[in-house]
Amino acid sequence: MQESPVSKNLVVLTPSNFQHQTKSGIVLIDFWASWCMPCKMMSPIINEVADEVGEKARICKLNVEEHQQLSSKFSVRNIPTLILLKNGKEIDRFVGVKTKDFLIKQIQKIS
Repeated sequence: MQESPVSKNLVVLTPSNFQHQTKSGIVLIDFWASWCMPCKMMSPIINEVADEVGEKARICKLNVEEHQQLSSKFSVRNIPTLILLKNGKEIDRFVGVKTKDFLIKQIQKIS
């Protein structure tokens, strides 16, 4: 499967930027892995969400293989897992492939 183009609005999370990127505002984190086929299906959807919501929310990706401590902190057991934060606190989580419309509605609900 070919990699989809990455949105300029998408933030790749690492241990060094995690706190800064997630402590305020609305944040959607996509927990994924390169070998996960449903994660690959989510990738273009996440990019579209990032483009569509713009500055209303920060859309982020976190590779669970590269950053196991961060995924453990959120007790991520299955991927893809999408976690919605507001001001650093978990508001909701969704497991599995979700549509762009579904994710945008979830973001709008807490805006």
